[in-house]
Order: sequence, then C-alpha cells, then structure tokens
Amino acid sequence: MQDSTPLVVGIDVGGTKTHLRACAADALVADHVRSSGGWRPHDPVAAAGWLAALVAEALPADIRPSAVAVGGHACETPRQCAQIRTALQLHFDAPALVVGDAELLVPAAGLDKGVGLVAGTGSVAVGRRSDGTCVQVGGWGAVLGDEGGAAGLVREAARAVWAAHDRGERPDELALGLTAGFGVAEVPALGAALESATDVSAEWGRHSPVVFAAAEAGSALARDVIADAGRSLAALVARLAAREVAVDDVVVAGGTILAQPALYDAFTSALAETVPGARPQPLRVPPVEGAVALARSIL
Repeated sequence: MQDSTPLVVGIDVGGTKTHLRACAADALVADHVRSSGGWRPHDPVAAAGWLAALVAEALPADIRPSAVAVGGHACETPRQCAQIRTALQLHFDAPALVVGDAELLVPAAGLDKGVGLVAGTGSVAVGRRSDGTCVQVGGWGAVLGDEGGAAGLVREAARAVWAAHDRGERPDELALGLTAGFGVAEVPALGAALESATDVSAEWGRHSPVVFAAAEAGSALARDVIADAGRSLAALVARLAAREVAVDDVVVAGGTILAQPALYDAFTSALAETVPGARPQPLRVPPVEGAVALARSIL
C-alpha cells in the first residue's frame, strides 16, 4: 500500500481531545482519538515530538505518512505554526502543514474559502484574505475574552448576577444555579469561587449549562447573557469582514454552540443584522476531515 498509494494523515488537536485520521485514497487506515494532555504549542520542539509520538501510536510501525496536516489548539500566529512545522518535518520525510485548529472548519465543510468560527470552551474566528494571509480574531482566554464560549458565558453570567445583587434584586434562577454549581451560599461569594480556579477555562466552562437551564426556566438575566454572547460571536465575523476576509460562508463548530440551540439562534440572528450577506452553517463532520483535506492538498 505504501509504495502505490500515498498515506495522508490529518490531526485535529483540540483543547480537550485530539483526533487523528489517516487515509490511503478513500480507504480509512486509522481513526484515533486521545486526550490532548501534554500538548505544548508554544514549545515547537516539544509540540513536534508530541505529534510524532501520536502518529507512532496510531499507525503500524512499517507505515510512514506521505503528508501530515495539523490543526492545533492555541497555534495562534503564522510564525508559531511555521516553527512547529519545521520541527515536525525533522521527524518525517514528508511535507507537513500546521495551522490553528479553527482553520480546519472551512476545508472540512468542503469549501475553498470562508470563515471558521469555534465556540466551545473558548471562542475564535479565522479566515483568509484574497492573497492567502491568515487572519484570526477573538480568543484571548477566559479572563480577557472568549465571549460566546462556555467559560466566557459563565464569566458574563456571574457579572450579570452581581449587578442584579447590587441593584437589590432577589436571586433568580441564574443566580441560584451559579451559586449551587460553584458550591457557595450566596452571590457575593461567587467572586472568590471563580478566582480560586486553577484551570480557569475548564473550571468555569463546565458550569455553562447552568446559563441555558436558567434561560429555559425564565431567567431574563440568562437570556440577556446568551443574546450578548450571540452578538459577540457575530462581531468576530464582522471584524474579519472589515479586514478584507471573505465572509460569505461561515462554518460553525464547537461543543457549546452546536449543543445549545439558543446560542446558535442568537448568533445567526445577530449575524443577519451585522453581516447580512454571510451564510452560517453548522459543521456536520469532524473537524479532522479538514486536516485530511489539507494533507491531501500538500502532497
């Protein structure tokens, strides 16, 4: 097989899990999912070694890839991606490509251009100008940004219930849900509970279902938080449009937005107002399909 049919390897390194898929023509050779623990994208040598070990773990020892494409969580700049790619090519006698994980969405959807928007634990949007220059907006982590992601939703929900408390309002469903979730007796204690998190994104983000449950139970505060999150995600697309990125198609992925229709609807409604020509679509296949498509493109 290796002599006659090129083997392409696509890897989607997410914030929580990593998905590797290897294909020879239309035949699936490997489909491997594991934790992203140990992924260090800001250390190119360590990142390349981690990826090489993943390939060795997933493929038989006598099979070598003909091309490898990686979409990496927290791969945030072209320079960083190029450094990982250079280090990775030392492990394989094959072409390699490294991009941010959001860049997998457009090729995964079978498109040549457009915007990839992720709203999972965090949030980010990415696209390319006509000259091929990659433009990424959003992200910045749960403390500073990630509006519309799970952690950002919880942060804004906490702010909303603190403001309601300061206005003298009784705790509503959102306040009661957050205090119960964080194991505190009253709203003023939420601040210390949030600040005590050691992994802010993960520990805040896991409480995001509270926001949607409160909205369904009638919390006006929760509904406002979700609506604001939808507008923030639409604003990412608008920023890309302002920077001359083609935004006709917007491919949406991420465990938070795809699992919560209220957030997806808030986003599409806001997008229709801010970028009327944009066509949003949820990604229906695993993002690793985009990595496989990119690997085929560099053969």
